[in-house]
Amino acid sequence: MNSRQPLAARALLAAAALTATLALTACDPEGAGDDAATGAAPTAATSAPASPGAQSPATKPPASPAAGGKRSLVDAKTAGGLPRATGTQQLSDVPVDPGEMRDSMRLIEANFQHPGKTSARPVLFAGVDNVPEEPSKRREHLWRGLVDYALGEGSTGTPGTSAPYPAGPLGGNLECFPLGADALCGWVDTSTAAVALFPATAPADAAKLFAAMRADLEH
Repeated sequence: MNSRQPLAARALLAAAALTATLALTACDPEGAGDDAATGAAPTAATSAPASPGAQSPATKPPASPAAGGKRSLVDAKTAGGLPRATGTQQLSDVPVDPGEMRDSMRLIEANFQHPGKTSARPVLFAGVDNVPEEPSKRREHLWRGLVDYALGEGSTGTPGTSAPYPAGPLGGNLECFPLGADALCGWVDTSTAAVALFPATAPADAAKLFAAMRADLEH
């Protein structure tokens, strides 16, 4: 009998340890610590870029695009009446990091010049299509990169609160927020995400122009 007592004691201890382990597992379900944020941004976003406010787009799901399903970006020469910049004003590199790009995705980054204002800073556009993740997360990524770019190109201050504006016939979600005297806008739908910097422009005016540009940059 004495030789069996240690074995019995060890069995009881093992059972108690297993019970404790199962109890701990039940208290910490798988994924409880995972980051479930959908982002973007800026969405402001919320893209939201460096936090353009409590109502940043990243916290709001984008509306569905108008009938037609997935949409694609267009490498337009003119957008919303603004010609693509040429000469020293055209882009020579990719100033805004678009995030991970896959074979099916298209990236378009371009400067658009206000007619008659060749000495003014151009409107910088950056967008991607066939976005594999939640598009608002990609818009947030683009917004953050655009804020960094803008601050390096003359913009001042910190991003303000983003506000929604009419997205136009293509549907989805369009928001803009101030950065000093400038405005940053972004649209998102089920397959595309795009942003733009509008120097010396109020957010409401930038939103109208961005919606007009979108009609030429997306189909």
